Amino acid sequence: MHTSSRKSGFGLLAILLSAVGIAPLLNYGLSATSDLIIRDLGIDEAQFGLLATACFAFAAVGNAALGRFTDRSADLRLLSLIFGIAALSMAVAAIPGGYWLLLIAAALSGLAQSFANGVTNRILAQRVPTEQRITWTGVKQSGVQVSQLVGSIGFPLLAAWVGWHGANIFGALLAVILGILAIRVVSSVPLLPLPTRTGSKTQSSATALPKDTSTRFFIFGLSTFGFINGAGVQATNVYLPLFAVRELDFSLVAGGFTAAVAGIIGVSARVGWGALMSRGISAPKLLLLLASMATGGGISFLLAQQLDSAVLLWLAVALHGASALGVSVVLMAALLRVIPASRLGSASGIVTAGQFAGFTLGPVLMGVLVGSSGGFSAGWVAVTGIYLCCMFLGLFLVWRRGNRSWAEL
Repeated sequence: MHTSSRKSGFGLLAILLSAVGIAPLLNYGLSATSDLIIRDLGIDEAQFGLLATACFAFAAVGNAALGRFTDRSADLRLLSLIFGIAALSMAVAAIPGGYWLLLIAAALSGLAQSFANGVTNRILAQRVPTEQRITWTGVKQSGVQVSQLVGSIGFPLLAAWVGWHGANIFGALLAVILGILAIRVVSSVPLLPLPTRTGSKTQSSATALPKDTSTRFFIFGLSTFGFINGAGVQATNVYLPLFAVRELDFSLVAGGFTAAVAGIIGVSARVGWGALMSRGISAPKLLLLLASMATGGGISFLLAQQLDSAVLLWLAVALHGASALGVSVVLMAALLRVIPASRLGSASGIVTAGQFAGFTLGPVLMGVLVGSSGGFSAGWVAVTGIYLCCMFLGLFLVWRRGNRSWAEL
């Protein structure tokens, strides 16, 4: 225990954060250089949006279908897949082969996201002392927002120098370097001693979800929450800069800055909510709080439009970053509390698949509403309604927590 505690330092934490953040880098990089890509390929905004849909759809299917593969595969093998497929996706995007090749790259990026939560959760459970795990969960889940910052700032700068194809070459090289470092760092951190209660019965069902109905129901409850929240998250993320520019007369740079600010706040939020989880706060209660804050954010977006108020817009951005973007860490920390390490791949895959299914659906629905006669007003009403559904589900989970088998959640 002492040796593992000593070695479970910044290097391992940085690798866990990188493993969560490397695959989404292509998606954020493409979004940041969308104007160049649309003009270069001669596509419209709807076709560009299909890139994100392909990414999230493949991630959702991969998380759902490959959970048991994650359980059965070694950590180093899975890390090689994450960084390797992420590098391949950006290498494909770097080839000037047209729109369909870029669509394949986006799908590969989604596939690379199929293993990240499962293997990083298992590494936490098997290699990091108990007192560090939940706090570290908040840090490593912020990898997505770190990726958002790196892609949003780095790709446009590189594109101005070597074009957007060239920017993806640098992204692919970054993935290769981080993958090599990941193998070296994780190999140097030993496994913690197995609990003495581990026996033949536990090992025989290592690749299955817990059989007790209550825990299985909780897993699917978390997945449902992730699905609903995910729809609201990406509906907001994708259209936030456009809303600021079209409805509140922000410049293009200022409009993009709204998404960057949401990402910065999201990093801090995930770390902060992870710290709260490590102190013992229940996951259902925290999910209810986040849903309430996100609902307030949706209302603030709507009021910002109706009152033409930049102040209310920034309030909405802050609430969005602090709440909806922080849900992932609570979901993963809740799994770490109750799911054995041997089953974290399957459980994490189900919950993450729910999130990515929501990510896939949200932008499509928001796009339809924004393009309708209701415009952004209809969109923000729908987003607010989505988060109200999260509040009702959160209330149900808090009530269900009264069940004795959920007492530790």
